[in-house]
Amino acid sequence: MASAHKNACVSAPGTVASRNVPNSDADLPSPENLLQEYKELRERFQRTTNALASAAHDLKTPLSILNGYVELLHSEKLGPVSDRQREVLQDMRDSGKRLQDFIQDFLTYSALEIGGLRMQFETADLNECLSGVCRLWSNRFQQKGIALYFLANDKLPIFPFDAPKLERVISNLLENSFKFTPQAGTVWLHAEPYMWERRAASVPSASERRRQNISHPNSVKVSVADTGPGIPAEFHLEVFDDFFRLPGTESQEGMGLGLAIARRLVQGMGGKIWVESDPGAGCKFSFLMPFKPAAAVASKGKHR
Repeated sequence: MASAHKNACVSAPGTVASRNVPNSDADLPSPENLLQEYKELRERFQRTTNALASAAHDLKTPLSILNGYVELLHSEKLGPVSDRQREVLQDMRDSGKRLQDFIQDFLTYSALEIGGLRMQFETADLNECLSGVCRLWSNRFQQKGIALYFLANDKLPIFPFDAPKLERVISNLLENSFKFTPQAGTVWLHAEPYMWERRAASVPSASERRRQNISHPNSVKVSVADTGPGIPAEFHLEVFDDFFRLPGTESQEGMGLGLAIARRLVQGMGGKIWVESDPGAGCKFSFLMPFKPAAAVASKGKHR
């Protein structure tokens, strides 16, 4: 077998086999051409992103007007409505809200992509921030029959963070759990002080977790855990990609931007985010955020 393999790889000059070998590097693009092509692709991508963002922004005003009229009709200030009409109006309200969320997701994604979303760090109470987000989501969870738990942690200090951006991250994580957690399931929101040694670029190692109580905490760890179907290990990184949808979830609402936006916002605040999950055992999305934003993050105030 070894002899046959050797003979198969040897060919005389001028044979057909010899023409399969590249003659020179002339066909390879030069570094200058590659750089130029990259710049052109990047500019085209930014023009496309700006155009789509402009179109999405133009949709906000007429959609807001339509939603306003639906709310007016639903309030019966223009006259009574029948039970069937009320059902139709409720469906219109829900559809309008979903469309509004899609538009906002795309506008946020576009702003993050072109570096136009700035971070504004102000000293605030994280417990109040998380509690406020839970109140906003509690009715939707109750309507679906999902238990949502959050208990304030009095060990968390007051520290500077971008409250609206953080609220958006938590809302996106809660929305993800809401979509995939079945009725009678449970979702937990938890925050705790954490010692982040910043030695790992993705998921903190086991040694990091063991040492977190040895030194004074320098960050907060926020987690959203659920009793949903879980995510296979091979998708733990891809779920944070732009427009990514897990196989078999194509029928779910959304554009696949929720977790991607959460990742970009967390990174913009100097933190990192990851998921721990096994199929059939639910998901736990966690992110770290430093108590003191890095100088570069605080001064630039944006992430590209």
